[in-house]
Amino acid sequence: MPKIENMNTGEDFLKSLGFPTLDVHETFTHFDFTTPGRRVLLIGPMGAGKTETAARIWRDASVAMKKSDEVRTRTSTGIADRRRIFFIRYTSDSSRFQDYPDDALAYRSGYIRCGSNIAHISDSFGLEQVIKDNPEVGTYIIDEASFFDERIAYVARNYSLERGCMFVFPTLMLNFRKEFFNSTARLILDMATDVIPLTAYCEHRDCLSSAFYTYRYYSVDGRECPALYFDPLIIIGGDRVKNSSLEPDYAARCDRHHYLPGKEYTFFTLKPLGEDAGKGNVDALLNELRLLKENPVRSKLYESLEKNYEGNPDREIFMNSILPGHLAEKALAYLFCEQNMIGESLLVRLSSDLDLDTGYLEKTLQENRHPVSFSQPYLL
Repeated sequence: MPKIENMNTGEDFLKSLGFPTLDVHETFTHFDFTTPGRRVLLIGPMGAGKTETAARIWRDASVAMKKSDEVRTRTSTGIADRRRIFFIRYTSDSSRFQDYPDDALAYRSGYIRCGSNIAHISDSFGLEQVIKDNPEVGTYIIDEASFFDERIAYVARNYSLERGCMFVFPTLMLNFRKEFFNSTARLILDMATDVIPLTAYCEHRDCLSSAFYTYRYYSVDGRECPALYFDPLIIIGGDRVKNSSLEPDYAARCDRHHYLPGKEYTFFTLKPLGEDAGKGNVDALLNELRLLKENPVRSKLYESLEKNYEGNPDREIFMNSILPGHLAEKALAYLFCEQNMIGESLLVRLSSDLDLDTGYLEKTLQENRHPVSFSQPYLL
């Protein structure tokens, strides 16, 4: 299997210099552009340095481009030179980087400018067009590839095999629920030739463990409020820290400090209610949604949280999960978007009967690829 880096050990070299016996780690050096057809995954939680690693690949390419024509013959397949890089970003993800230039490959500690070698696309057909328009490019970095449709995995595989192109995917494999982000993520993993896992420090103030997971939470009146399991899968927003009951914050967390309340409630209560509603028995779901909206401490959700976290030292944090609000909207969106248990007409009817925030629902459904038109404009 081809390697992401030149990983030859430096132990013999250090011994030749007279170093004593040490724990010598594998050498972390430059990126390899010579092997055609690679599909490289850079995975890890938010803040692990996925995009920064992609920026390093870009910088390595700029150094490699200064080499001789002899090098070009080793980094090219036909006219496609893998030292020539194009950066791809998801169209709706542009709001994350409002403080950067339009041509920036941006990461947490800085950015590099890509000039004309950057595009914002919305689907795999857009990627195909970019490739056709840039036949001399041999490497495509596709940021947050899990946001795209499943077809993008096959587009990358086919072009890598047919033209020797290399694809680099700095992307989340796991969502805030610690599950595969979606079917696109799973397909990209299936067709990958290289996987580079990255970690970060757990961002809990009392922890120095390695973080493998992305934790979603809301900040309400200075309190940490973990996102419930049925929180919308995709919420597009900036990387800035918020203090909002509508826009979440994210952090890299270890397993111990990754809080995910409401999972048992989702499978034991919410989904069965949605299944019954889909069959025409709407009253029980309507009643639970009304309680989630008007009096959540009387809901089955609250009852489940109290039962599951009684005696838990972090009980207060788990119970904070009901503070952000829009619980009914989130539960309804989950049943409609992810579970397909209720149809659009029932969604609209329940939203009207309960006087839900249809602006919030419209934005959420649009971001999760299930657009429904509501007349009320969405205002944050």
